[in-house]
Amino acid sequence: MFLEIVTPEAVLFSSEVDSFSAPGSDGEFQILDNHAPIVSILKEGIVKIHVHSQDHLKLDDLHGKLEAEIDDDRILTLAINSGTLELNDNKAIILAD
Repeated sequence: MFLEIVTPEAVLFSSEVDSFSAPGSDGEFQILDNHAPIVSILKEGIVKIHVHSQDHLKLDDLHGKLEAEIDDDRILTLAINSGTLELNDNKAIILAD
């Protein structure tokens, strides 16, 4: 599935992913390939992005808010204050604050 994370300042992430989890208003939830379409409000918390590898990713100054987990470099984390998630046809967009 394709995930894009956008803030008012920049596009923080734009790539194919295996799955991701997000802090929903009723708790954390995970999105896998071929998930049903969804629109959700996100609260303050951590977005965890599961990638197959980081070989194709360029984590530079623009993407400085993304961090790889210490135990598993295939999991990237991003702290958000709030946001909105829309998923349709295996394309997810997170508008984050």
